[in-house]
Amino acid sequence: MFRTFRLSLRFLLPLLAALFALAYVSMPLIDALTLRWFVRDLDIRSAFVARTLDEQIAELSASKSYARIDALLERAAADERLFALGLCDADHRLVRKTHNFPAAVDCGVRERARPGEGFVLELPRGPLHVSVADVQRDGEHVASLVMLHDMSFVQRRSEDTRKYILWLFTVLGLAVALITVAVAHLSWRGWVAGVRAMLRGEGVIRPFAQPRPELQPLVGDLRALLRDMQNERREHDATTLRWNPEALRRLLKDQFSGDEVILVSNREPYIHVRSAQGIQVQRPASGLVTAVEPVMRACSGTWIAHGGGSADRETADAAGRVRVPPADPAYTLRRIWLSKAEEKGYYYGFANEGLWPLCHIAHVRPVFRSEDWEQYRAVNERFAEAVVEEAHTDDPVVLIQDYHFALLPRMVRERLPRATIITFWHIPWPNPESFGICPWRGEILDGLLGSTILGFHTRFHCNNFLQTVDRFLEARIEYESSTVSFGGHLTQVESYPISIAWPAAENDEPVAAARARIRRALGIDDEQLLGLGVDRLDYTKGIVERMRAVERLFELHPEWLRRFTFVQIAAPSRSSLDEYQRFEAQVRATAAQINARFGDSAWQPIRLLVEHHDADSVRAHYRACDVCLVTSLHDGMNLVAKEFIAARDDERGTLILSQFAGASRELHEALIVNPYHIEQVAEALHRALAMPASEQRERMASLRQLVREFNVYRWAGRMLLDAARLRRRERIAARIGEHSEAA
Repeated sequence: MFRTFRLSLRFLLPLLAALFALAYVSMPLIDALTLRWFVRDLDIRSAFVARTLDEQIAELSASKSYARIDALLERAAADERLFALGLCDADHRLVRKTHNFPAAVDCGVRERARPGEGFVLELPRGPLHVSVADVQRDGEHVASLVMLHDMSFVQRRSEDTRKYILWLFTVLGLAVALITVAVAHLSWRGWVAGVRAMLRGEGVIRPFAQPRPELQPLVGDLRALLRDMQNERREHDATTLRWNPEALRRLLKDQFSGDEVILVSNREPYIHVRSAQGIQVQRPASGLVTAVEPVMRACSGTWIAHGGGSADRETADAAGRVRVPPADPAYTLRRIWLSKAEEKGYYYGFANEGLWPLCHIAHVRPVFRSEDWEQYRAVNERFAEAVVEEAHTDDPVVLIQDYHFALLPRMVRERLPRATIITFWHIPWPNPESFGICPWRGEILDGLLGSTILGFHTRFHCNNFLQTVDRFLEARIEYESSTVSFGGHLTQVESYPISIAWPAAENDEPVAAARARIRRALGIDDEQLLGLGVDRLDYTKGIVERMRAVERLFELHPEWLRRFTFVQIAAPSRSSLDEYQRFEAQVRATAAQINARFGDSAWQPIRLLVEHHDADSVRAHYRACDVCLVTSLHDGMNLVAKEFIAARDDERGTLILSQFAGASRELHEALIVNPYHIEQVAEALHRALAMPASEQRERMASLRQLVREFNVYRWAGRMLLDAARLRRRERIAARIGEHSEAA
């Protein structure tokens, strides 16, 4: 026994010494490699900053608005790592700079910086990354922007890396030591047999497929560190850019190098219908279309959707394609024609009688029929074939929208394995117990996990999905990185709160004019306060509960009688379904009962408008009202809240928002209510109607700033940035695999 231990030490001590020597020798190499990575990231960051500022600096320089240039530079330099900014004129003189621009730096740094590459400058305060970008106007060089980034964080990151490397080698040395001592106690014959088994890959490779227990704490720490770095990079990308259509186009050009974008949704963005005046174009009452259509204008790709308009066929070509928008075509709409049976089973049946009530906890029993499921699967197959037909490459970017296409990601993955598939689920995802009601839960989960990225509005919905996968599938789930590995494919599950386009319409009539015109149309006095609800006629929107809150307001605060009118715009939706017919009857009966109780021939407290309103009409109502009620019983996001905020450039009006709408996670300055608590909503309505103008302005200004910054282009940009990183990673892995096979 003692002899075996001595023999073990002869092998063990040199091995441990070699491991620690290797760790210390590798430290300078790791530091150099880390520094090179950070310098490259700062070069990319500098390019983003330069592209963001160049047009503004060129315009302000031409107009000699030096004070505004100073303000622009100081505002940009408020970033945590952007240390200072300077502006050199065409003669290489430093003409503008931020207050902390170092005296030791001048325009001579232009000679040291190569195009697109910066360099590290050592100063007494610490190292700075220096980069220079040309500012041009009409193709002529007018100035140079000098950008200085603080690199003190590199040293901190390097120290953390060294610490983790030393821990890794220490744990690895201990693990090797334990293995060596165990092997040394084997008999010579057993040891030889073990070595032979190891060389054959038996008994050793398989146990190490998962990390050893000794490494689990370190593995968890490393995963958390990588997750933090990834989130930091995402936040950097999201805040550096000014999100607008041009920024989205630049992103597609920079990150995807002109790769084609294909979007799939059930509802089309433009519907051609026959009327007495001829063929007219309508925009559907859809939050999805409102959000996604501006993104497609920026992407100039192909939108595949169900063509259901009465004049859709005659306005499209033989393949169902038509350029839209009609007035200024920016992308192609490819229409898919569905039979009445397909539409009934796929859309009205499985999607809206099954999945819709299943995901919205609104106390409506979901209905599942085998024939509906077969139509749903068949229609998903047809859309998958259309994606392949529209794809001109084998690796397009495919954006799949909503619960109508739960099977589509896997079908596209099987046909286009190299495609980058981004699926966004616009409605809530329920808890595993609720989702378990669905007879085809496994097929739906399998279909969605064909996505590269699967997006939800909130982190809560992401967690519900991961728990559902954990309950019903044999999949590997990494909660720290929010990924699911299933069927040899990795899916990233992330939250992306959707929003609306910004800036809003530029030709709005003044608020005072809108108020007067809407009141005249409704036949009410100019002095009356106006409440507004804008929804599809759907049982998840809380329309009946909203009307009951208005009724309760008059009971608790009768001073508002004849001083307040509530207008409910309710666009008809899915009216062929029995549940929606019953709901419409209930809404009409509730409005009639309240009007009969409190109203008379001269004044009706509730004005119910069950009809379609175009976007301009809805926006005019937003601008005319005093309070907007969004009281969904359960909702993914609900963009009505953000549309109302965007319309109020006068910074007046109050938003009452359901705590069960995804928007409540962002719009904290709204009056947040529980729509099931009728008295609470009534008191919130009383507070909103009596709110001073100063408080309205303070709340609305904060809400408008948030919606302006977190607009739909940022929503799409974050998904596309994440997709671009995963796309690069997959391409690198594919090249490594090709080299390995060749070797």
